[in-house]
Amino acid sequence: MLRRILLLFLFVSLPAFASEWSGYFGAETRFFPQDALDPTQDHIFDLSFTAHPEFYHEWDEGRQSFLFVPFLRLDQQDSQRTHFDIRELTWLMASRDWEVRIGFRQVFWGVAESNHLVDIINQTDLVENIDTEDKLGQPMINVAWIQDWGTVDIFILPGFRERTFPGREGRLRTQPRVDTDHPVYESAAEDAHVDFALRWSHVVGDFDIGLSHFHGTSREPRFTVGLNGTEPVLIPHYDIIDQTGLDLQATKGNWLWKLETIYRTGQSGPSGDDDFFALTGGFEYTFVGVFESSVDLGLVAEYLYDDRDTEALTPFEDDIMVGLRVAFNDVQSSELLAGVVIDRDNSTRFFNIEASRRIGDNWKLELEARIFSNVDENDLQFVFRKEDYLQLSLARYF
Repeated sequence: MLRRILLLFLFVSLPAFASEWSGYFGAETRFFPQDALDPTQDHIFDLSFTAHPEFYHEWDEGRQSFLFVPFLRLDQQDSQRTHFDIRELTWLMASRDWEVRIGFRQVFWGVAESNHLVDIINQTDLVENIDTEDKLGQPMINVAWIQDWGTVDIFILPGFRERTFPGREGRLRTQPRVDTDHPVYESAAEDAHVDFALRWSHVVGDFDIGLSHFHGTSREPRFTVGLNGTEPVLIPHYDIIDQTGLDLQATKGNWLWKLETIYRTGQSGPSGDDDFFALTGGFEYTFVGVFESSVDLGLVAEYLYDDRDTEALTPFEDDIMVGLRVAFNDVQSSELLAGVVIDRDNSTRFFNIEASRRIGDNWKLELEARIFSNVDENDLQFVFRKEDYLQLSLARYF
């Protein structure tokens, strides 16, 4: 009996030395200065709470590890924004020249600031933010082969995640709203279709290079107008696509030169064309220690192009983004990123401001503003013309 007790104690105690909890809990409020277009969206304030803990454990002298990252949001106004997701639930086994990961993961590809074209593994969690940077966890098997000439990643992706959209009463939604209850799939397997992806990445001198190919269900749906009872709605269609992508970043002193470009086939548009080319490219130049201070100032400029023109599923088909990044390099890690995307055809402007600052050792305050200005009636952003908002978030990290 004593031996069993000692073995149990050893089993429980050992993981504690290689395990840790981290993450944050937070509160967020949004203020919309204008009434929405739809009277069912009858609020100008929205309060929500988030939980984003993270559990990490490793063993086998660090060759194996386990990561669990759940996410929960409780939203005051939008039932669709109240949601739970497993961002990560991954087992990793690693050696000198290969790695295997199995489970739910988040994988990011890309280098551009304004538009992540090549980032296609994970589905966008659009109810979180319209910047498309929040992603749902994707079930996968990922094998990485690590060599001197680069790393080759192979992805088997069983199971598709539908894009999230605001609900009937949620702000920043389309008019009409997206009906997420009745998606249409090209594949007979629907959301059980198994997707595949392959990526080679390498660093050559000053250049970071990534070359990828994806085959499977498009993470970006196209839409047709339908009816939910008597209510007009947008029906999302998920096509089977092939996408080849290139991401490239060159570091030249204070300059960062960035390029993302894709060629996609299989996603039909109104004209019947099912292929297109898109790119986002530009630079960031950093002035280090401006005016002999600790502040670094970065100037950012990018060009966004999509050859589908008016048939593009994005409003950024011929646009220029200019912005600045300020790193104060203080004890509170204060940062500011501000920019505007300007449509070259109709002068529609989309302003973004993001700022953050630590408070003490465990708290972080974040400010975000999105402003739609001079929006042309033919621009996809026209449905958001009254959806400017100011967001304030406070999170406690542990």
